[in-house]
Formats: sequence, C-alpha cells, structure tokens
Amino acid sequence: MTDHAEHPVLKPAWRCRTCGIAWPCSTAKLRLLGRYRGRPDELVEHLRALQAEATEQLTELYGGRTPDGLTERFTGWVTPR
Repeated sequence: MTDHAEHPVLKPAWRCRTCGIAWPCSTAKLRLLGRYRGRPDELVEHLRALQAEATEQLTELYGGRTPDGLTERFTGWVTPR
C-alpha cells in the first residue's frame, strides 16, 4: 500500500512520507479503515501481508534484529466495534 493519497509509506524504512512517523500513521489508518469499511477480515489480511513485508525489510535495516511492536503497529489497532 504505497499510494494512500498524502500519507504513503516510505520503504524500506516503513515511515510515512508526509509526517515521518512509523507507518501506518494515524491518517493512513483512517484511510485504510474507510477503504475496508465493512470488510474487517480483508483489512487484517492486507495488514498482515504488509507486516510480513515490513518485518523482512526492517530486520535487514536493523542488522538482523527484528524491531519490537510490529504486530501492534500493523494489526493491533484494528478491533471490531
């Protein structure tokens, strides 16, 4: 997901190109929720695929160490309401 309007992901650092924070940033999360409205299982599946890609790239960037908190960062915020 690199084309989310003004808050795309900058790979391999997995930071928001616009605000510079860890992606998905708050704006990207809101846009993802809107895009997958009514389809939470598809959203989680999509985010898990992105998390797997991020894990691989960030582990390489961090010299073989997998960063902490990736599950919370990518899927922990998606909760059924």
